[in-house]
Amino acid sequence: MINIKSPVEIEQMKAAGALSKAALRRAGACVRPGVTTKELDQVVEGFIRLHGAIPTFKGYGGFPGSICSSVNEQIVHGIPSPAVVLQEGDIISIDTGATYQGWVGDNAWTFYVGEPSEEWRALCECTRDCLKAAIEQAVPGNHLGDIGAAVQELAESNGYGVVRDYVGHGVGRVMHEDPEVRNYGRRGRGVRLQAGMVIAIEPMITLGTYQCETLANGWTVVTRDGKPAAHYENTVAVTEDGPVILTQDEKGPWCSMEGGLEE
Repeated sequence: MINIKSPVEIEQMKAAGALSKAALRRAGACVRPGVTTKELDQVVEGFIRLHGAIPTFKGYGGFPGSICSSVNEQIVHGIPSPAVVLQEGDIISIDTGATYQGWVGDNAWTFYVGEPSEEWRALCECTRDCLKAAIEQAVPGNHLGDIGAAVQELAESNGYGVVRDYVGHGVGRVMHEDPEVRNYGRRGRGVRLQAGMVIAIEPMITLGTYQCETLANGWTVVTRDGKPAAHYENTVAVTEDGPVILTQDEKGPWCSMEGGLEE
């Protein structure tokens, strides 16, 4: 069942969204060669708790971290670890969620570690642009297929793969609500969007095949061919006035692509 939020509830969700974005920026500011993903996790958990909120991911289904930290060929659900040390030229997808005053904010960003190759940077830029194109489709009267098609058309026209096995989702009092928000599809198909729907739109795009597999830890999803993946996400409300990005702080809904720059 899709939970429709009132305008008042959507307004209430903005605080959790802003905190989730601020936590993501804080993590991105710490991204540089030599930093471990566990250190990033500790920074985010401390920041979220300092602001009176709960890290949404910690303990979710048994997940051990406060962030998902997915490096290079890892698509999503990378587990923070002191053994994972960021290297010059890596890319890292950081997914943060904060539960504040009973609402969830969920967002993700792939940051550059130092200076990745032009090929990897282009993948990240296209994936970010896929998110922007998808958000533009989140208006009443459109369909979920319009969101998926916007991602798929842009990604595949640039020669990239679109992950099928993992998708976006509704967001509200809990992190995962109906509906599924796929990154592929046909325009005019699927659930019709209506004002009050709140969804996490999160393109997961690969340099090679879209096929993926899960590591032995039961969480971390990697590309089957070992090529890199990028992942960008915002929580978006469908309103009569157009899409409203809830995961934005005073600096807006977008982060710097380069790690180590923003506070």
